This record gives sequence, C-alpha cells and structure tokens, in this order.
Amino acid sequence: MSERLGTPERPLRVAIVGAGPAGFYAAEALLKQKDIACRIDFFNRLPTPYGLVREGVAPDHQSIKSVTRVYDKLAAAANVRYFGNVTFGRDVLHEDLRRHYDQIIYAVGAQSDRKMGIPGEDLQGSMPATIFVGWYNGHPDYRDLPIDLSCERVLVVGNGNVAMDVTRILVSDPEELAKTDIADHALEVLRASKVREVVMLGRRGPAQAAFTNPELKEFGELPGVDVIVDPADLELDPLSEASLAEDKTAAKNVEMLRAYAARGSTGAPRRIVMRFLVSPVEVIGKDGRVAAVRIERNQLFQAPDGSLRPRGTGVYETIECGMILRSVGYKGVPLPGVPYDQATGTIPNRGGRVIDPATGEPVPGEYVVGWAKRGPSGVIGTNKPDAAATVALMLEDVPLLTPAPGDGDIESLLRERGVDFVSYEDWKTLDTHETSRGAAQGRPRVKVTRVDEMMEIIHAGRQR
Repeated sequence: MSERLGTPERPLRVAIVGAGPAGFYAAEALLKQKDIACRIDFFNRLPTPYGLVREGVAPDHQSIKSVTRVYDKLAAAANVRYFGNVTFGRDVLHEDLRRHYDQIIYAVGAQSDRKMGIPGEDLQGSMPATIFVGWYNGHPDYRDLPIDLSCERVLVVGNGNVAMDVTRILVSDPEELAKTDIADHALEVLRASKVREVVMLGRRGPAQAAFTNPELKEFGELPGVDVIVDPADLELDPLSEASLAEDKTAAKNVEMLRAYAARGSTGAPRRIVMRFLVSPVEVIGKDGRVAAVRIERNQLFQAPDGSLRPRGTGVYETIECGMILRSVGYKGVPLPGVPYDQATGTIPNRGGRVIDPATGEPVPGEYVVGWAKRGPSGVIGTNKPDAAATVALMLEDVPLLTPAPGDGDIESLLRERGVDFVSYEDWKTLDTHETSRGAAQGRPRVKVTRVDEMMEIIHAGRQR
C-alpha cells in the first residue's frame, strides 16, 4: 500500500492555477492536513504572486496587504513550488496538468467586467473600474493605459467597494498617496489631475448599497473633500425602512449618509456626490470622447422572490463629465479545456467540484475556489472558508482517484518548452528590489510595472 495517494512515498500532487488569496487559502487548508502528504505547485500568469492583494487592493489600504505574510510562509514551504510567468493554455496545457497532477484547483478569479449595455459605452473615457484599479496598482496589462484626468467631473457607476476605492483615489491628496505603493506612473497623472468632483450612481436605494461601513466612513475622513448626499435620496420606502432592522451594515450606512446629508457642503476643493435610485441610459460623446451621461430616475418594486429591484420612471437628466468608470459586476473568462458557465461567468461546480455541463457529473480530480467558484462576492477573508470547503471535498475524493500517470516533473517540461518561469526565490529577488526602492523613499515599495523589467531584475539576481 506504499503507492496509496497521500503517503510520504507517493504524496498527493496538486496543481493550483492562480496565485491569489483563494489559491493560497486552498494550499493552507491542504498543508494543515496531518494525515495526508501532498506536493503543491502554483501556476501564475504574471511573475508576481498574490493576485488582487497586489493588483486590486487600494494603495491607501496597506494594512490589508499584510495578509501576504501568511502567503509567503506557505510559498516557502518545502513541498510547495511557485511557477510564475506561466500562462495556462499556452505554456502549460490542461492535458499537462491532468497527466502530472492528481488534483487541479482553479483559483483564477473573475478577470473580466460586466457591461452596462447602453449606447456610447465604448467611447474613449468610458472604462471598467477594474482597469482603472489595475492602472493605479501597476498591473502590467494596464500600465500604459492613456488615462486622461483633464476633466473636472468623473462619474462612477456602482456603489460596491471597488467603486468606493476608485472614487476615493480620484479625490485623494496625491501627496498622501505618494506615501503608499501606488504605481509611479499613476501618481504622476493624479498629481496633474483636474478632477474636482466624482459622482457615484447607485441604481437602487441607500438601504441596498453594496459598500461597507468602513469604506463609507473613510469618505468623511478625506481631507479637503466634501461628501454630498441629497436628503431626498434618503427618504426610504416602507420595505427598505423595514429591512434596516435586520441588516446592521445597511442601517449604519444609512445613518452615516444622513449625517453627510446634514453636513452638506463646506466649500472644500473636491467633492464626492452620492446619488441613489438612478441608472445611466446613454453615454453621450463629443469628438469620440465621453462628454456627458444621461441618467434615468428609478423606483423600487418588490420582485416575486421578495427582493427590491429598480425600474425606470421615465424621468431623465444629463450630467456633464469627462470620464465614466463602471463597476457593475465581474465575471470569469473561459480557460482552455475547462468547463465554463457563460451565464454566471464561473466554472460550473457543485460545492467546488468542477462539473461537466454535458453530463452534470463531477470532472474527476478538478476543483475550483474563490470568485471562479462562487462569483464576485465577499472580501479577501471570504476565500478562506470557501477554499477549506473545496479542500474538504478534495480529501473525500482522494481514495477514489486514479493516480496521475506522469512523474510530476513539470519543471523539466517547462524548460523543454523554453518557458522562463519565475520561482519563489526569483520573486523574493524582485520583492527585495521593490521594497528597497520603497524604503529609500519612505514608502512600502516602489512597484516594477513591466514584465520585461521584472525579468531583467530576476535574471540579474540569478547570476549573483
């Protein structure tokens, strides 16, 4: 029985596609098992690990990024390997992982955004909030975006935490941001910004807003920024008012919004205007650029499932602006050879076991965690119990698995293909470079934002 999976003689071999929080929490749950030996390999498209902690968390939220200390310990474990700069479907294929690993975990998040589906949405100056987030966080894919902040007003569609982040960054004092790890190219543009007002549009009422209490509280603490809320927007319908008794977060949100409404304008140089029960219906352009947005007033109605939904009233207004950022939902993108649910933008699964859509049966040895599993909901910490639940199913399945026929030597395969993969030690070289540059400027780090530059630094480190 020495060949039984999960023994020191034949460890369970697990591939994790994606090196963000969900992937690391899955690794943590596996490594905590005392009665099963495993070897874990991470595959990540970018050289840099940690996913949204590096590329999504706002630069003025440094305390949230401290979670990478936990991930660092996991990545440094003797039975864990990191393969960065490796693209699934190109450098390593689905069939490669099936051959070399007993189980595969997809932890790829939700990399695409949902559209509003209105005329003018593709005009220059209209973009997903996630792209703007990637730009100021130094994501290599968005590093060279032509962000134009020469306008005085920006509209942000949505009121979840991503919408709150981009709004806050747009009105924050650039000299305060200069103390963070915000990308240098973004800081330069923000220093020259002419934006004085950001208008947030929520299609439902304040009691249904998706933002959290701390995010809303931060708005009121921004120096030189007024938070403007129309008291009429805070007059709740009976069902919304009743819902506050059961939702403490929503009740606190409404309480803070009423305080902002009572405070009104103080004449601060920048302002955030929070609108509710409105939806954009058209982006109006001039010379190919965003010039204004037409919005419609909504009212709430109770749907058959009991939820409160918005519908248009036929009352319109037009707001002039030079940029519109949409934050109306996110979805995953299909992976080559992996089932995909077009409707939900997720990998079809049952509790984390990947499902073959043709048969409805689980795909042996394949699993999913995080947003790719449940859709774009929750915060970073939500991924921990989510990943643990998937790992519990993986462990149930181990006795039923047919061991992978390959020898698990994926490193040799990558070298044969000429893939210049990044190891954990390589990442630490880059990490040291960034944090050293940051220390010289009194900042947490100065990010390298181009893959070729990252690889130059890594190659130099290998030669030392």
